[in-house]
Amino acid sequence: MQIPNLCVVAADLGFAKKARNFAEALHAPVAFVEKRRRGSETDSLTVIGDVSGCNVVIVDDEVDVGNTMLGAAEILREAGARDIYASFVHPTFSGSAVNNLAQAGFCRMVCTNTQPITASTRAKLPNLRVIHLGEWLGNIIGAVHRGESVASVLSSYAPDFGRITD
Repeated sequence: MQIPNLCVVAADLGFAKKARNFAEALHAPVAFVEKRRRGSETDSLTVIGDVSGCNVVIVDDEVDVGNTMLGAAEILREAGARDIYASFVHPTFSGSAVNNLAQAGFCRMVCTNTQPITASTRAKLPNLRVIHLGEWLGNIIGAVHRGESVASVLSSYAPDFGRITD
């Protein structure tokens, strides 16, 4: 899927370096959401970078309760972002995560299957797409076992990483 006028946004400054790497790979600008954590509460404070009129993809490593993603989506809309997408690796989905993600109004969310996602969660998040890692990990383990290049396995998946299901 091509997203026009894309800007990659780090959900917080802890993921800034990875977001920059994604932005470079996608030939897109990068922005950052500054947040403050107070105990289990998080506040999104400001956007560092220009997202006005852009379609943005928020990238992060994990969604636990979903407050960071929800806060980032809200502050990005206030900053003038248009369509907002979310991408994260680990769908931990604790507590109110599913409700927070549903409330955030993402056009689409993409994550991996590093943790199980229930049928109930899928029903509440119809815009969630999951990348299945089994074949990819199996091929990497096989390459290591055979003494072959892991880089060749990684590069063979670059155009269409994993299998996305609906």
